[in-house]
Order: sequence, then C-alpha cells, then structure tokens
Amino acid sequence: MKKKSLFTHHDLIYRSAFEVFSLNMDFANCGRGQLKFESGSTSDFRIDASGVVYAARDLELTGPASLTVQVNDIATKRQWTTQVKVSPQSRQQVNPTCQTKSQDLTEIMFPSRNADSQLKRMKRDWVIPPINVAENSRGPFPQELVRIRSDHDKNRSLRYSVTGPGADQPPTGIFIIDPISGELSVNKPLDREHIPNFHLRAHAVDLNGNQVENPIDIIINVIDMNDNRPEFTHQIWNGSVPEGSKPGTFVMTVTSVDKDDPKTFNGMLRYKILSQNPESPSSNMFTINNKTGGIITVAAGLDREKVSQYTLIIQATDMEGNPMYGLSNTATAVIKVTDINDNPPEFTAETFFGSVPENRVNVIVANLTVTDKDQPNTLAWNAVYKITGGDPTGSFSVPTDPTTNEGLVTVVKPIDYETSRTYVLTVEARNEVPLARGIHSPRQSTATVSIQVIDVNESPYFQPDPKLIKLEEGMLPESTLTTFTAQDPDRFMQQSIRYSKLADPANWLRIDPNTGRITTVAVLDRESPFVKNSLYNATFMASDNGEPPATGTGTLQIYLLDINDNAPKVFPQEAEICEKPEPNAVNITAVDGDLNPNAGPFAFELAHRPTDVRRNWTITRISGDYAQLRLKIGYLESGIYDLPIIITDSGNLPMSNTSYLRIKVCQCDPHGDCTDQQHIMAAGLGTGAIISILLCIIILLILVLMFVVWMKRRDKERQAKQLLIDPEDDVRDNILKYDEEGGGEEDQDYDLSQLQQPDTLEHDTIKPVGIRRMDERPLHPEPQYPMRSAAPHPGDIGDFINEGLKAADNDPTAPPYDSLLVFDYEGSGSTAGSLSSLNSSSSGGDQDYDYLNDWGPRFRKLADMYGGSDD
Repeated sequence: MKKKSLFTHHDLIYRSAFEVFSLNMDFANCGRGQLKFESGSTSDFRIDASGVVYAARDLELTGPASLTVQVNDIATKRQWTTQVKVSPQSRQQVNPTCQTKSQDLTEIMFPSRNADSQLKRMKRDWVIPPINVAENSRGPFPQELVRIRSDHDKNRSLRYSVTGPGADQPPTGIFIIDPISGELSVNKPLDREHIPNFHLRAHAVDLNGNQVENPIDIIINVIDMNDNRPEFTHQIWNGSVPEGSKPGTFVMTVTSVDKDDPKTFNGMLRYKILSQNPESPSSNMFTINNKTGGIITVAAGLDREKVSQYTLIIQATDMEGNPMYGLSNTATAVIKVTDINDNPPEFTAETFFGSVPENRVNVIVANLTVTDKDQPNTLAWNAVYKITGGDPTGSFSVPTDPTTNEGLVTVVKPIDYETSRTYVLTVEARNEVPLARGIHSPRQSTATVSIQVIDVNESPYFQPDPKLIKLEEGMLPESTLTTFTAQDPDRFMQQSIRYSKLADPANWLRIDPNTGRITTVAVLDRESPFVKNSLYNATFMASDNGEPPATGTGTLQIYLLDINDNAPKVFPQEAEICEKPEPNAVNITAVDGDLNPNAGPFAFELAHRPTDVRRNWTITRISGDYAQLRLKIGYLESGIYDLPIIITDSGNLPMSNTSYLRIKVCQCDPHGDCTDQQHIMAAGLGTGAIISILLCIIILLILVLMFVVWMKRRDKERQAKQLLIDPEDDVRDNILKYDEEGGGEEDQDYDLSQLQQPDTLEHDTIKPVGIRRMDERPLHPEPQYPMRSAAPHPGDIGDFINEGLKAADNDPTAPPYDSLLVFDYEGSGSTAGSLSSLNSSSSGGDQDYDYLNDWGPRFRKLADMYGGSDD
C-alpha cells in the first residue's frame, strides 16, 4: 500500500455542509469495481461513500489544510491512501492517479496474485488482471497504462507488440506499445457507450523475430463516466383516472433510459414530479414512484366537472437522483379525469304543460328538458324517462330525443275527452347506467306533466254494429222491421243525428231520417240472389250537425227465415231411354228453392193427362228425394216425349208443381247408348219445329223475289228518263244531309236517273284526268263488271250475279266486305237492286240438305225430310 499526495485545493471560507469537491472522477482508473471512500480523523472535512468531500463545519482557511482519504476497491479488496491538500491560493483540483509515473510502471505492471505488486510467472505464461481506463479522459495523450516485460530481456534484446481490435485491427490506433520498453499507452479518449472493453494480445519476440514468450491476453475495460442524460421514451405521456378515485389509485407509468452503465450510479435513475397544473383542489394530487416511474393518486377530490385534465412535469435524474452531480431530463404527463355517473339528470322545471285533441295518437304533447353535468353523449349523460303515475291505461309514453336528450311525451293510445278531460303524469328521469355508489337521485329528477284534452266532434256510432234481426221472408211492403239508432259520443255537445241509407243491394228497405225506424218497400225474399246463406246486409249512415259534421256507419243484418213459397221442380229436366228398354229406368229427383223442412222429402206422381202418360210410364219412389221412372210397355217409338210429373214438397202447407221431364227415346247400341243419328234428335226438333223452319225459308224466298221485281221496275223508270248530269254535280257518291224527313221518296220530286250507270253518259261530260272531288274513290283502273242488256231475261240473274261477284273479288280497290261500292249500278233497263254476293237459287228443289246432319240431332230430322229423294 502506497501513500501519495495527489490533491491540492485552495479557498478562503467553506460553510458547514458545503460540498468542497468529489474524488470519484479522480479515482476512475483505480480498481475494477465500485470504490468506497473513507476520510481520516480530521474534524474539518467529511467524505461520503461516493467520494464527495463536504465541509464538516464553517471553515476559514488561512493556509493549506490536509485531508487523509482511504479508497477501497470492493471487488478486488485493494486499498489506496492519499493526502488531499486544500489551500486558499487555488480552487483547482490536480488530477490524481493511483498508478505510478512512467519510471514506476514496473511496480504495477504484473499485479501479484497476492498482495504485492509483482507478477508471478506460471508455466511461462503471463497472467495480467484487466486494466481499467476511464472514458472521456482529457489526456495528455498518449497516456501510459502498463509496461509489458519478459524476464528474457535481461540477457538479450526483445521487441514487444500488441494485436487485436483497437491496435492493429479496426478501430486502429487507439492503443500503442513501445516496442523496446513495452509501455502500453492509450492514444485517444475512449467512449464506453461505443466500445465498453478491448481484448488485446501482447507478443514478445527477439531481434530475429522469433517468439520468446507465449502471447498473453490483455483486457482493457472502459470505466463509465456520467456523460449521458436520461431520455424518456415518450416526450408526452397520456393517462386517465376516473373521477372520484380514492388515494392510491394507479394512473400510469412513465419510463426513461440512460446510456450510462446501469450498474453504476451513472445509470441509476430517480423520478419526481416537478409541477402540477392546475393545482386544484390541491397542488399534490399525484405522486410518482421514484424508481419505477409509476404515478398514483395521493389525494381525494378528483372531479371531472371541475377539472377534466391535469398536466404533470416529470423529471428523471441519474446518479440516484443526486441533484448536484446527476444529469436530468423532463417529460410531460397528461392525465385525463374520466367521467362517472355522479350527476343525475335534473328537470329544468317542476311542472310541464301540454294539450292534445282526443282520439289522436302518435302526437307529441310536451317536451321535457333536463340538465346533466356528466359528459354529453355518454351513458352517464343519456336520460331515460319513465311514467310513474297518472297513466293507469298506458295511453302515454316518454321516449328520449337522442339529439337534445329531451323527453317527448307522446300519446300512444286514443284518449277520450268524455272520459277524462285532464291527465297529470308523474315522470322520472334516470341515466342509462346507474348512479355511482353513494349518489342518490334528488327531487329535481322527478317532474309533473299536466295534459289538457281538447274536445273534438266525434263520429256517431251504431250499437250494436252489426245489428242482427230474424224475420220470415215474404214480409209485405210498409212493414216495420226495427229501429236502428246511433249514439253520439259527444255528450257535452248539443247535436242532432240524422239517418240515411248507404247500401241496400235489393232496395228493400227505407229508414226514417229522424228516428232511425226501418220499414220495407218490397217483399223480402230469401231466395233472392242478394241473400247469402239466408243473410241480407244493409248499411246505414248516421250524421251529426257538428263543426265539421261527422258521420258513422252501421250494418243491419237480416236473417230471413224460410217459408214454403217455392214449388219443387224435376231434376234433371232431360233424360234418355232406349226404344227397347234394357235398361228401361231413369232416376230423377227434385230441386226446391226452400230449405228443409219446406223442401224434401218429395212425393212424385205422373199426371193424369195426357192419358198415354200413365199408360206408357210408371214412377216409383226410391227414397225421400229420389224416384225411378220406367216404361211400362215393351217398345216405344224413338222420339222426344215431355212427361208431366207432379212433385209435392214436405212443407207445413205443402206445395205441388207439375214439372215436365223431357225424355228422349232412341235406338241404342249394344252398350245401351244412343246412336249418332238419334243424338241429332236429342236437340229437341219435333215435327212442329221442323214445319216452322220450312215456313221461314219459304217466306224468305218470297221476299227475295218481290225485292227483285221491285228493283227491275225502278230500273225501267230510270231508263225512261235518261237525264244527263254534269260530272261535277254527280251526287251518287255524296252524302246528303236533310233537315227534315219526309214521307219517303214518293213525296219528293227527285230525279232518280242521276243514279244511272256512268257508261251511259256522254264522253264529253266526263271530267278530265286529274280533276276529281275530295270524296271520290281513288283513281284505279276500273274493274270490268258485267253489263246486262236493257231487258234481261229473269233466268240471267243468277249468271249476272256470279259474274259480278267474280269481278268484285278481282278488284283491288274493292273493300274486304260486301258493299254497295261493288254493285253501285245495275244495267239499264233493270229496276232490281244489288243482291250483294248472295249465291242462291230461286228454288230449293235441287238444294242439298245433307249438311244439316252435321248440325246436331235437332236438325237431323229436317235433313231427312228435305234431303231425301222424291220418293
């Protein structure tokens, strides 16, 4: 252990606890780990474990003062002792070193494994402990670190060298060695944050370059200095805390980093809060864990409605927070106070008013406004309204307006002025989430809503509706049925009601406009098509004289009870049976418009006349509604037979009716079906019908002949006049309008010769080409219609008509139907008019009537009568 004076300080006066200087930087090159400083027995100064020297009392120095300092390396257990001199002449500190000067490097070059300073050689290898070099040294450079020697240099000259990063490898030139003396030096300041240590190898060779020692490893550690400030990972930190939080509630954590060695005081950080803004309700609402950076609350009273945000300035300091030697940095912590439901909604008034017309629904009656100090548009601010009294029927609801947070008192069921003129509702306002614990709803969270109901003119109503009455059908006109009156719900209005008929499908009823008495105007018939299932519906209207008038409708249902007023009829009305009855029976029944018991069972009986009915037929009752009709004789000639059958119903006063059943007797095939020829007779053409058809045909032919004769006579009269007219005055194609109708052509003196054939006119009277009236037919080549002689033979009429028909069919200008345009003019000398395209003969002797067979069974008899031979 060596004792060497390294320091000299000078000052005049030191106050008690005044920091004089620090020895930590001066002993940076000493030891391998943390150093511990101890002072001697002097009472003027004291030194702490980190090497800071303080004045133990107020001092006034008139001369140099001496202080003994003992330095302990906790890792290697090495010790150094030095004398520090403090003089009033100088306040500068002399840089110390625990190493000897250059001539003394050999003393510490090979540290002994024991307490001495000599290295012991083991198996010709060098064992050297790590060398500590402080970073950011100010020099002077090169600065000697250690002397490397070999015991072979006593008898011969050696050359020393080092290799490795920092020597001959990048970064090169940091460490150099004197090849002769073996002094290893550092050539520039080191940076621990860049390279914390260097691993070099030392070599010893002779002048011939032969290795005389095995290479040894030299470890150079860069000792950290406090040359880096702490840096926060974020400059602004955001956190939140619910309002009303208790002390000790965690808020957030801030962190910072220091590039210095975290195992030394240089990298040991401490946090503290420098300021809080705003300082309400106190200046110390938060505290911070000085080691972890965790921020918590330390005081109660956080209220978002008063202070919604706090801003803290956080400081991080290294050297364990030493304010004198530690480096510091700051960051900002923004803490938002989040909302909780600690403010209930409060109505702006104790009573709200509104009015609504009766019978109106989905109408907003009143708007309820509230205030809530919580954050808008949150669950703690949104209001929910509830009716707690005054609405036993549930006629109102109070939904929330999502924009204004108002309560909308709305009518959801019709309300009646005559039942209640005023409603007084009790409404309570709450939030969507419950209030915070310990918060209770005040009286202002409940309000009263007074609603006035406005009377309006309501429609009269029939009671009951529909009204059902039961009557027997057949009631005579002017019979009173019932009184159908309506009620006026407006009990507080003096109004009168008048009645009218709105719907009466059969027009059977009449209603008194003042009393509502309903009488009949026609006989009520249950079998009417307007009656469905014995029910007849009529609708009536009641109107009051209010402003504006109101109307109501009611339905009267008349259930008509059946009476026996309809006679039964045979069904079916037609049937078939074979000439040779095998089978020879027909099943029949009856239909009756009445209902049971005025309908079946029915009694069937054959009429007494004509007498052949009972002689040829017999009827047998099968059941209450069915009977069987049979032939009594073995053969009956084919034909149509109408059988009178007397049918009697089962009414209290039975009704009988003679109903005719048309029986077709026909020739049958082996299957019992009528043949085709007989099916024609099924159409029902009897002898009388065929005679009637023939008479009609004969009359039609006579009329045709008379018309032909009359037309010939007119033609002769027209030829006798032979008057020529100007084509411009041709009125044949014109339509003449007459103001009066006369007694016919004979009471007017018209020249009918104007309707003569154009070919009978002189050629010089024909209009030139291109000159025509607007109402003329288009100019097309005229078809070559046939010309008849002035005095045709009656037998030529048929040929003339056929030729004219053929010409008309080939005429492109002819219309697609028979018209007078085709047969405008008959030849001269003929008074007969056009017979259009009729193609028939004046006699039917050679007419073929076989086509009547295709018309059905009703015309087959006619074909047999007229279509046969002369025989």
